[in-house]
Amino acid sequence: MPVSSWAVIAIYISFGLLELFRSDLFTKREQCTHDAIVEIVSTVLLLTLTQPGIILLVNYLGRAFFPQYQGVLEGISIFLAIPLFLILEDMMQYWWHRASHSFAWLYNLHRAHHNARYMSVRLVYRNNIIYYAMMPSLWFAAALIYLGLGWFYAGYLVVKMLVIIGAHSDVKWDAPLYRIKWLSPLMWVVERTISTPATHHAHHGRHLSDPAVNYKGNYGNLLFFWDVLFGTAKITRTFPQSYGVENLPDATLGQQLLWPIFPENEDMGRKVPGASPVAIRNAL
Repeated sequence: MPVSSWAVIAIYISFGLLELFRSDLFTKREQCTHDAIVEIVSTVLLLTLTQPGIILLVNYLGRAFFPQYQGVLEGISIFLAIPLFLILEDMMQYWWHRASHSFAWLYNLHRAHHNARYMSVRLVYRNNIIYYAMMPSLWFAAALIYLGLGWFYAGYLVVKMLVIIGAHSDVKWDAPLYRIKWLSPLMWVVERTISTPATHHAHHGRHLSDPAVNYKGNYGNLLFFWDVLFGTAKITRTFPQSYGVENLPDATLGQQLLWPIFPENEDMGRKVPGASPVAIRNAL
């Protein structure tokens, strides 16, 4: 296993241990039986099947149809590699994420990530399996690796996952820093550059009427700067009173993991209509 993978695992475990001792990692407020299943299945499949599969497939297709381009970018400067990944990987993920909150059928693929009524490192990889298979940024990253930037991706991934894991955790590392007056100018820059707990928790807030909530914005993953640039940022330095999805019925286990294969709600074996497109549009 690459050193970068071990580094990401160490970051994940570190934040997990902080949650375990500070807020109870395994028994979150308002969690239900399906939450752990969705998180385990989606995380394991992404890391062992979907992401490696995309990298292998892109490598196979590249060698079959574009062998002359394999490794062509290997010797470029790190100062060129950085914008390539920030634009083709991170900015593309911003637009994919934003589209997932703009189109009803995409939201059905992404809703599992918001169904949890809590924040935690457990949510980092929580998503519909098909959602990840379709995610453009994973395919662009695989293409850049084929072109010879695997050496850069290893370090880039560690930095990105440090930010994302920290932003999803309910250990609000930024909150005490906001209270230190002399750090205010620095935090002004930080919160407009990368995702922080305050800005990302706002995206997971349940009620739009809550002043700290912005689930119709704050889409950034590594860089919150994309939200600032494209007009979807909301910065309050406060945190939502509750998390989850408003205006929609609960999604089933099948819907969360494999919509549209499981398009209907099941309640104790009794099928009831799923969320209507109108209801979903109202929640977007």
